[in-house]
Amino acid sequence: MNSLELKYGCNPNQKPAKVFMQKGELPFSVLNGHPGYINLLDAFNSWQLVRELKAATGLPAAASFKHVSPAGAAIGLPLSDLLKKMYFVEGLDITPLAAAYIRARGADRMSSYGDFTALSDECDAATASYLAREVSDGIIAPAYSKEALAILKKKRKGNYLILQIDSSYIAPEFETKEVFGVTFEQKRNNLQIDSTLLKSIPTDNKFLPQDAQRDLIIALITLKYTQSNSVCYTENGQAIGIGAGQQSRVHCTRLAGNKADTWHLRQHPKVLNLPFKKDIRRPDRDNAIDVYISDEYMDLLGNDNWQYSFTKKPTILTKDEKTEWLHHISGVSLGSDAFFPFGDNIERAHKSGVNYIAQSGGSIRDDNVIATCNKYNITMAMTGIRLFHH
Repeated sequence: MNSLELKYGCNPNQKPAKVFMQKGELPFSVLNGHPGYINLLDAFNSWQLVRELKAATGLPAAASFKHVSPAGAAIGLPLSDLLKKMYFVEGLDITPLAAAYIRARGADRMSSYGDFTALSDECDAATASYLAREVSDGIIAPAYSKEALAILKKKRKGNYLILQIDSSYIAPEFETKEVFGVTFEQKRNNLQIDSTLLKSIPTDNKFLPQDAQRDLIIALITLKYTQSNSVCYTENGQAIGIGAGQQSRVHCTRLAGNKADTWHLRQHPKVLNLPFKKDIRRPDRDNAIDVYISDEYMDLLGNDNWQYSFTKKPTILTKDEKTEWLHHISGVSLGSDAFFPFGDNIERAHKSGVNYIAQSGGSIRDDNVIATCNKYNITMAMTGIRLFHH
């Protein structure tokens, strides 16, 4: 099959819509459901991301996509007891692939609501069982076990979108897109991202341990498939904060940093022990956590609103408590899809516990950026590459 009719384009009024190949067959098949235009944009971008993460790290990888950017991406490292509690997966059967998706989904659960899932390896029953609990629009993977396929086909009243990608497919060297009737053509971004990009370190601190190199590679590969401008914070094999599609670089850094801070605050004992009602829906629980951590906490705790979520009224997580908790965070890595023009980005990154940075370099203010890194003893690699994605 070399063409496929879609539900509609970016919006329901944009009909008809389809995807097709100029040459050869489509490199994917629809095992269940009916894809839309944005579904496939998410699917193809997320598949490339997890495929590259698997190739770079040798571990299963997963991504959670929304609106053609990742809300989270991760590799299948084991989950600590703390993370199992934070991700509400205590007692579940967790394979390495399931751990990768739990991490990806857990990076920013508010943004992952209704996501598109990508897996680097055959979807197993453990991963499908976890995904069956969550609100998701679809999945792409190279294969599915018989048990996993049966589980996923029950989602969304039998309409869950399940795509199988041909993992041997190699896209043409050049890609085209049409905008306003004008066709653009460019060489595909086949740049390989690995530790060789982290050799140029102009900062005083040149210590870059293996775990940090891995996390910087994860950040850079994630940014390769994130709408620009973009910045990604990573820790322990997963993205913990992604700032996508901002016009200002420092706004990317702030947005991603705020998400990383929220991820860390979700590990605070007060958050881990919130007295949720047993019958609370997962989206309502996730929203309650997000509001509880935020400056708008009185929207949740004021009046009698808390009774909708909790068995008893929680105590406030104060500003001083949040500051104290975040003050002890360290070991975070940060990647940027282009150069930092000013040291204010480094100042913001430092507040979120960043010790390792990878960015392209090439700003006329590189000296200021390097000096700010030296001020906080941050190790920064200049990759010499830009990763814009549009």
